[in-house]
Amino acid sequence: MSALSPQDAASATAPGFGNSLDYVTIRVGDQLLGLPIGRVQDVFIANRITVVPRAPDEIVGLLNLRGRIVTAICLRRRLGRSVTLAPDAQGLIELTAIGIDHGGESYALIVDAVGEVVRLDRSTLEPLPVHLDRVWAALATGVHRLADELLVVLDLDAVLDLDLDTAA
Repeated sequence: MSALSPQDAASATAPGFGNSLDYVTIRVGDQLLGLPIGRVQDVFIANRITVVPRAPDEIVGLLNLRGRIVTAICLRRRLGRSVTLAPDAQGLIELTAIGIDHGGESYALIVDAVGEVVRLDRSTLEPLPVHLDRVWAALATGVHRLADELLVVLDLDAVLDLDLDTAA
């Protein structure tokens, strides 16, 4: 399932939208997070993941997405949260994933839930709060105060920049 039509992706960077920022919203636990819309390629359910021995904890495994080998990364683990996976009645574990390309590689960012696409005024983007957890602060670029909650904007380059040299 594709998250965006080509027209939606083009309008995110089209002239006339210079004062707005567009995000695909996701949830990890109760926290609302925003992913820059221009970086999101797919939203899909992943249920056939091959575990990679000795991979870092954040890497759930590998999956085949329309003929591409994709590295699945658990955003919950990346943000330092605990993970509990419960199989459905058939014994399958279905995970909600966001397809992202980074450095010429394909990734599936495993999230708790996908929300909607939001357009926010650029002027409402604020710096990170000083009391934000240091792990979260290293993976975020700013926040937007919404009517009833805080939207933390993730830096996808930082999220996907796993230090694989120390994983061996």
